[in-house]
Amino acid sequence: MPEPYPVQHTDAEWRRILTPEQFQVMRQHATEAPGSCSLLREKRQGRFSCAGCGQPLFESGGKFESGTGWPSFDTPVQGAVETEEDRSYGMVRTEVHCARCGSHLGHVFDDGPPPTGLRYCINGIALNFEPS
Repeated sequence: MPEPYPVQHTDAEWRRILTPEQFQVMRQHATEAPGSCSLLREKRQGRFSCAGCGQPLFESGGKFESGTGWPSFDTPVQGAVETEEDRSYGMVRTEVHCARCGSHLGHVFDDGPPPTGLRYCINGIALNFEPS
């Protein structure tokens, strides 16, 4: 059995912490509509953190325009995210979730730019942005 996350809440507590849209994406593994989040167009220097627990997840230097409609990053903050196989919708993908609270963030694919070759395709609604 996996170890519990450092930040844990009941569904009722998560519903108080998150907006209904955030709850649906982050706790029920939904996906926001492509192009729907203002963070997709965020170009300032800063840090993207988990909207559920505040864990720093990605630095703006690793953000790139993937053309997919979701914020994309090539590298997470060390130890900030975890991955697991996702076999939903008849596909095999790699889910990305917050290592601190377990919230669903998006998926990672191996079609990103050098040097990592990874594309962390993240639901913007699951992120908060703090400019430098």
